Amino acid sequence: MSRLVPVVPTRSVLPSGRAAALCALWLLAPLSLRAQTDTTRSTARLEAATVEVARDPERSVLALPFAITRVTPDSLRPALRRATVGELLFAVPGVQVQPRNNPTQDARIAVRGFGARAAFGVRGVKVLRDGIPVSLPDGQTPMDWLDLETVDRVEAIRGTASALYGNAAGGVLDFRSLVAEATPFSARARVWDGGGARRANVLLSGRGAADRRTPPQWLASVTHTRTDGPRIYARQEATSVFARGDAEWAGTTWRVLASGYDMPLAENPGALTAAELERDVRLPDSLNIPRGAGKTVRHAQLGVVAERGSADDGLAAAAWLGTRQLDNPLAFAVVDVDRTNAGMWLRGTRTHRWAGLPVRVSAGLDVQSVGDDRRNLANCVGQAVSATCPAAGATSGAVRLDQREVVQSEGAFVRYELSVPRRLDVSAALRWDQVRFRLIDRFLTDGRDDSGEEGQTAVNPMVGVVWRARPTWSLYATANSAFETPTVTELTTQADGTAGLNGTLSPQRTRTVELGARGLLGTRTWFDVALFDARSRDELVPFDVPDQPGRRAFRNAGRTKRRGAEALVRTQVPLGTQWLADAGVSATFGRYRFVDYTVGGTSFAGNVVPGSPSQQWQGWVTLRRAGWFGTVDVSAASDIIVDDGGSARAPGWQAVNLRVGHEGVRLRSGWRVAPVAGVENLTDARYASAVLVNATRGRFFEPAPPRSAFVGLRVLHD
Repeated sequence: MSRLVPVVPTRSVLPSGRAAALCALWLLAPLSLRAQTDTTRSTARLEAATVEVARDPERSVLALPFAITRVTPDSLRPALRRATVGELLFAVPGVQVQPRNNPTQDARIAVRGFGARAAFGVRGVKVLRDGIPVSLPDGQTPMDWLDLETVDRVEAIRGTASALYGNAAGGVLDFRSLVAEATPFSARARVWDGGGARRANVLLSGRGAADRRTPPQWLASVTHTRTDGPRIYARQEATSVFARGDAEWAGTTWRVLASGYDMPLAENPGALTAAELERDVRLPDSLNIPRGAGKTVRHAQLGVVAERGSADDGLAAAAWLGTRQLDNPLAFAVVDVDRTNAGMWLRGTRTHRWAGLPVRVSAGLDVQSVGDDRRNLANCVGQAVSATCPAAGATSGAVRLDQREVVQSEGAFVRYELSVPRRLDVSAALRWDQVRFRLIDRFLTDGRDDSGEEGQTAVNPMVGVVWRARPTWSLYATANSAFETPTVTELTTQADGTAGLNGTLSPQRTRTVELGARGLLGTRTWFDVALFDARSRDELVPFDVPDQPGRRAFRNAGRTKRRGAEALVRTQVPLGTQWLADAGVSATFGRYRFVDYTVGGTSFAGNVVPGSPSQQWQGWVTLRRAGWFGTVDVSAASDIIVDDGGSARAPGWQAVNLRVGHEGVRLRSGWRVAPVAGVENLTDARYASAVLVNATRGRFFEPAPPRSAFVGLRVLHD
């Protein structure tokens, strides 16, 4: 059992080497599966992956001068439940996903430590769906509406990328959707039950005749989730809808994407103290139940993407419009938000020759805006009738804040790429961005008008070189910069409780140098290693406001320094004539420190930047035979400092998951059934899977669920 120790650690290491040993033990241990029949299976050689991130369509990763990983979730680890985004990003080096096991909060995603500050949603990491931003122009990213059932692959840029993607690009995640099956009509249904959660999905798709470059196709998916939660007071009910249609008209490929999300119930169990976590991981925050903390959400978005020409000579454009309604009772207030989000991007690429060498020139423009009508009202759950809570039994009472918040961003970039075929690629990019914040105060009965405006701009360059040392592997070096504005919520939440924009909060700016290598060793082993050094100034740091539970404010640290190394190795190994093994392991090592940071006369220089482990290991083995499979995966992390002073930490942990099943038994009717069963947290480890940085009342820790079993079934027809 892991224990939480609220003391200053002298050094953050993987405890006694146990996690590394456990990884090795599980990765090398045989997993016995008996097939009903023995059939000869074939093996395939690994190929260098191509990626299709929004700024690099159909490019080999060997030609890109930055760390990037393509993940096809179910290919190496079959039958994922897709309950959290962490399952899809498993074993991506440099990327840390902290599942919060709280239906009102998204998983916390950090890339090389950027994003670890997030109290809700995702911060510091740019998120896209099929090239359309999920992230808002101020950098905040609500991910609850992202339908994981329809994600086919993820392109992850593991480092700063503002020269191409603008604000809050400490890393980039582009979720790519499934395409329709190559039949006029196909259907798939999937259900699973376990750990107090039940999920059902129906997915229909179809494709027309392949007489065009882009055959017309469509896909529609509905997913319903209902859970009692792994903790007390953690129930949820949610339904998501996703649809996609592709067609070619007048030489242009058109894609329409529509999403809907409805969550009428989500309870907020909050975070725990070390003593509570040690006693029972199911416990909730003692204030959240009596105050009715929770959330309801309705979200809808429609997007259109048009592409003409090729990746080397072509034009592409996208436009989108979304709405979101949020009702969010917290311990200190009820937050009500009505949001409209809209934007567009345009990019073009042209290739010509210079001195006999191909030169590719890309340029683009991004425009996005979001408008929030925000009200904070008194939380009257369990409160006596008063002037603040005049209606007996009402959830909310008197208005405390009423304002309109508008964020607009514009960005433009240009990129040059020179290629010496099969030997050298040189690229340089430059991007200009402006983010403007405007607040209109509608709550004037307090005798003051807190309306205001603020603009923050940045110019971010990037230069990179790739050397093809061998046809199947390459070395690269890159230098770039990034910036991250405060989100509008962070900019308007002040420690003294006053409204208006916090004019003392500056954007965070980072410079990064990176070296790396990746490629194929032989025909079956892929490797990817990277070293990085990132220096930031005005780092955005969260802290809980004393005596106001659940209320967070933000300040700037002077300077921080991040150094680290990442590695991934995966291989495919035939075992005799009947078995095939896929195995891989990723490792992340980071040293994140404050260089210059003083609060109230106390210097934190030299302290660890809280929120991220210094070491993270993840590995898996999948064995296949005659359609049957078994997968075991292991995650381990070192301890995590949880406050600026380094006075408390969550100790390191290890967790093991197991799944067995069949990839699809064909029935006479043309249908196939694919059963699966599994165990999460096989060793029943007790640990904090996520931490809340600089929390008050000692409530730093968000617990991982205890051991649980699940069963699932897919039914397919094509």
